[in-house]
Amino acid sequence: MTPHIRLHSADDVVIARTQLLGGSAVEQVTVRGLIPPGHKVAMRAIAPGEPVRRYNQIIGFASRPIAAGEHVHTHNLDMGPNKGDFARDYAFGADVKPAPARREATFMGIRRADGRVATRNYIAVLTSVNCSATAARAIAEHFSRQTNPQALAAFANIDGVVALTHGTGCGMDTQGLGMQILERTLTGYATHPNFAAVLVVGLGCEANQIDRWLAAGHLTEGETLRTFNIQDTGGTRKTIAKGVALIGHMLPQANAVRREPCSAAHITIGLQCGGSDGYSGISANPALGAAVDLLVAHGGTAILSETPEIYGAEHLLTRRAARHEVGQKLVERIKWWEHYTAINQGEMNNNPSPGNKAGGLSTILEKSLGAVAKGGTSNLEAVYEYAEPVTAHGFVYMDTPGYDPVSATGQVAGGANLICFTTGRGSAYGCAPSPALKLATNSALWQRQEEDMDINCGEIVDGKATIAEMGQRIFDLVLATASGAHSKSEQHGYGQNEFVPWQVGAVM
Repeated sequence: MTPHIRLHSADDVVIARTQLLGGSAVEQVTVRGLIPPGHKVAMRAIAPGEPVRRYNQIIGFASRPIAAGEHVHTHNLDMGPNKGDFARDYAFGADVKPAPARREATFMGIRRADGRVATRNYIAVLTSVNCSATAARAIAEHFSRQTNPQALAAFANIDGVVALTHGTGCGMDTQGLGMQILERTLTGYATHPNFAAVLVVGLGCEANQIDRWLAAGHLTEGETLRTFNIQDTGGTRKTIAKGVALIGHMLPQANAVRREPCSAAHITIGLQCGGSDGYSGISANPALGAAVDLLVAHGGTAILSETPEIYGAEHLLTRRAARHEVGQKLVERIKWWEHYTAINQGEMNNNPSPGNKAGGLSTILEKSLGAVAKGGTSNLEAVYEYAEPVTAHGFVYMDTPGYDPVSATGQVAGGANLICFTTGRGSAYGCAPSPALKLATNSALWQRQEEDMDINCGEIVDGKATIAEMGQRIFDLVLATASGAHSKSEQHGYGQNEFVPWQVGAVM
């Protein structure tokens, strides 16, 4: 096994598989100085202003002379004077391919009365506004298996009662984009198949009035959807007591479910990557992409998101757009983000975090080119705005921020009943009501943080597994998890605090 990885014959850099010492040789090039694992080594002399390629794609421009064998990173590579505004060939639909032969895997799912299939069976306590968060948490805490094990002792088929609270709902334009996004998000959760029943707790005087939200979401109260306000109930203590009583009435019906064989076509995965490193685009992301292609062949759906983290790689997705308007909508969302960051006095290259850079990623272009690999090679069937219901099957896109909890919240609101999350630095994340699988990009992370990781894709970097083999292992784990096997994050109790709706617009 070589100490480096070359991704394309035309690349200007190779990736260190292990730490490279000055004076060692890489493809007849002498290494200059210490190169950390996952970082880049120049394979030729690069003049200032010249583009630098990885994946045979531009990842940035030399900001000063780079000698062959030198470490290529943020000290000598940036977005260039035009901040990455260089020509990209969108070639709408150029790489569209015939639909794969249909395959028929099954998992043990929970079939709802309307035909939708769940991977989990929770009861939710949602809030209309931050002001009702404390009461909502107290209601859910009454049913905690850790602090009050008797509360759900007779209801073994219920995964739990979770409070999903947030920091907004007031101080905002009732007709604005921020309110529209919040309403869509809450509607998506209130109707999610992984919730057997939902209780909504409000304050009473907030901008996000429950009656208005129900009407906007075409929702009607009933046995499985109940709402009330603190101010109408008469205070916090009475609110908690009322909420506990209402959920007590929901428990028997929610418990009356059983798992049965269901087609994998009912699985919708939200694709996430966080704490990325130089190996993300080599191991976990392409392996997840291989699993996505398998899921699509079985009729399932995968949602790629995090628009700031596909910036500079969107042309690889537009080429796969099933229709011109699908690719064009993706480009329009990119333009919206360029405008959005500009009016907030930022830029798209602000996205790579300090951890991303420590792991070997230098620019948003480099990060994005690795991130899109999560989407596999299937045709792009549709593009959705944040928290819109995902109705298409196959590989789709949802416009979300790159911040993982916000992004995944939108995906779950859209219908994702499982999350696959790749990480190279060791992100701590889980999701309720949709279980999250964590995929480590390198073996050092796996060994250090195995209690949080579900699968080690670092075996690809180590030469012990192929991308296709790892993709099959991920797909098999998806089926097992959708069937009820607990992910590592579920075992640790993650999920309630990771509900973070996207807050857009002025806080009034």
